[in-house]
Amino acid sequence: MRHLPTPLAGLVVLELDAFADARGRFVELFHRGRYTEAGIAPGLEFVQDNFSSSVRGTLRGLHYQLAHPQGKLVSVTRGEVFDVVVDLRPGSATVGQWYGVVLSAVNRRQMWVPPGFAHGFYVTSAEADFLYKCTAVYAPGDERAIRWDDAELAIAWPLVAGAPTLVSPKDAAAPTLREARAEIGAA
Repeated sequence: MRHLPTPLAGLVVLELDAFADARGRFVELFHRGRYTEAGIAPGLEFVQDNFSSSVRGTLRGLHYQLAHPQGKLVSVTRGEVFDVVVDLRPGSATVGQWYGVVLSAVNRRQMWVPPGFAHGFYVTSAEADFLYKCTAVYAPGDERAIRWDDAELAIAWPLVAGAPTLVSPKDAAAPTLREARAEIGAA
């Protein structure tokens, strides 16, 4: 397992080892002891796993929970996505900044997204299967979102030419970063 640097404190991108032979490949997606030894969220406890399957052009996010923030270990087991986080942590030196990375079944990358970040992804392959290991249970009334195309954020989404961007009605109507920061107090 290799660590790749990110500009946002606490955010970690990992490249996992794969063991391949004529039958296929094996990848260890999580081993608590190894993550703790590597200094990634000591005492980490996951309480919920989520799975989504999406087609090319699907954009999910940017989601966060207000009172019960979730830490997420995210990875792709089939296909490819452009995965994005936005720092919403009050007092953070990088509040309001975004970071994106390609996660795919081929590159075997994961991203540890600490609590306090909004998260989303865009599917660049024909289909993608996405896994989330979460540190808090999803609380529907606590869910919030930021517009994926907010001009202030100016996220450089690698939109696929000729493919429609598929966004849920809820995500299409999400507030701006400025509105979200006012609600959470992240000035």
